[in-house]
Amino acid sequence: MGLNLDEKKAVVAEVSAKVAGAQTIVVAEYSGLQVAHLTRLRAQARAAGVYLRVLKNTLVRRAVQGSAFAELSGQLTGPLIYSISEDPVAAAKVLHDFAKTNDKLVVKAGSYAGELLDVAGVQRLAAIPSREELLAQLLGMMQAPVTGFACALAALAKQREDAVA
Repeated sequence: MGLNLDEKKAVVAEVSAKVAGAQTIVVAEYSGLQVAHLTRLRAQARAAGVYLRVLKNTLVRRAVQGSAFAELSGQLTGPLIYSISEDPVAAAKVLHDFAKTNDKLVVKAGSYAGELLDVAGVQRLAAIPSREELLAQLLGMMQAPVTGFACALAALAKQREDAVA
């Protein structure tokens, strides 16, 4: 059963709102994907803060029209699932990681910062660590000199203690 005009307008408005705040959109073909697998994919996307939905391509074309993702319109053919995220890496990571374990999901294209990405571009984007991982790495690098200094002081104190005893 198709959507009436008001429902279509509501979907376009919803997707337009998501696209307005998004940094990345990744699309993938999902033909033959079982419902249980799709449910698992949606749960992973929800946990990562990614908007994941199967939408009519014509409605998405209208939603991205005039946005930084307008170039993606040429790739919107066939049965597609759309992954939209504010995090630059999350949308690509969710679909790419799921596609590694399920051959029915095929990443087709993406768009990041106004640039159209092919499959290899989406893979490179998915390989970038998340913001939290990068912050943890930065914090570890900032703490390393202090930790090393504290260990050196502890070793020096132990050495002097052993020399006195």
